[in-house]
Amino acid sequence: MKSLLFLVLISFCWADHHAANFTLEHERIIHIQGSHRIRVKWTKLTSDYLKEVDVYVEMGYHRKSYGNYQDRVFLQKSTENDASLVITDIMLEDYGKYKCEVIEGLEDDTAVVSLDLEGIVFPYFPRLGRYNLNFYEAQQACLDQDAIIASFDQLYDAWRLGLDWCNAGWLGDGSVQYPITHPREPCGGKNTVPGVRNYGFSNKDQSRYDVFCFTSHFNGRFYYLIHPTKLTYDEAVQACIKDGAQIAKVGQMFAAWKLLGYDRCDAGWLADGSVRYPISKPRKRCSPTEAAVRFVGFPDKKHKLYGVYCFRSYQ
Repeated sequence: MKSLLFLVLISFCWADHHAANFTLEHERIIHIQGSHRIRVKWTKLTSDYLKEVDVYVEMGYHRKSYGNYQDRVFLQKSTENDASLVITDIMLEDYGKYKCEVIEGLEDDTAVVSLDLEGIVFPYFPRLGRYNLNFYEAQQACLDQDAIIASFDQLYDAWRLGLDWCNAGWLGDGSVQYPITHPREPCGGKNTVPGVRNYGFSNKDQSRYDVFCFTSHFNGRFYYLIHPTKLTYDEAVQACIKDGAQIAKVGQMFAAWKLLGYDRCDAGWLADGSVRYPISKPRKRCSPTEAAVRFVGFPDKKHKLYGVYCFRSYQ
C-alpha cells in the first residue's frame, strides 16, 4: 500500500498563478498529494493534538465532507492511486495539521502533513487596554479583526523574521508567550538570550493577557479613503459604506502592509476604534527607523482628527 507522499501549498491574491495545470485568480488552495485504495479518510488535528475533526471520507462511490469543509473538498484522483485532497476557497481556519488514513482490507496506513499559509502574526489588545483578554475573548478578538489566534509555530517563525514584542499573549494551544529579539531589562532581562519567552499554560477563563493573531491574503481591496475633511469614528464608518465598502479591520491592514507592501503616511480609523497607519518605506516623519504598522491609539471616537481605511470585498 502506498502512503502519503507530500504537500504542496499555493497561496496568492490579485494575480494568476499556475500549478498542477490550474490557473486561478483571487483564490488560495492547498493541494495535498498521496494515493488511495478502497477507503480514504482525511481529518484535521486540533492544536493540542487531542482531537481529530472529520474533513472528508470516500469509499468507492460513497463520499462525504464535513462541517465547513462541505462543498470545498474533494480527492484529486489524477491517477488510480491518487488520494490527493484539494481544499478550495481556503480560509484562515484551515491552517493546521491534517491526517490521511488509507484502509485496504486489513491493512491501513496514515500520515500527517501541515497546511501552512503565507501571512503575518501581529500582537493585539482591545480598547480596554493591555492584559484584558481571557483565552476565549482572545480567540474572538482575532476573529473580529479578520484573523485567527496564532499558533506557536507561526509566532516562532515571526520571531525568526524579527518580531519583538514585550507583552505576553495567548496562542492557539492555550499557552502564553512573547517574542524577544532584543533582550532588555523589562522583557526577561538584559543578559538573557533572544527567544520566544514562555509563561506556560494559563487558566483559559481567569487569566488575562493580550493575544497574537495571524492573518493572510484577503479577497478584496484595502485602501485609504480620500475625503475632504477629517472624520469622527461614526463618520468614518459611514464614509466607507457610502463608497461601497466597510471600514477596514486591523488584520486587513497588517495583511496589506506585509503581503502587498501597502504604504500610507496618514493615520486612519479602523473598525475596532483604533487609529493606525502602515509604513513599508521608512522615512522622516513616517516611521523613520523601521517598516511597521504604526499604532496611534484608541482616541475619543468623537474627535475629527483622522481619515479612514476602508475594505471592499470582491465576493
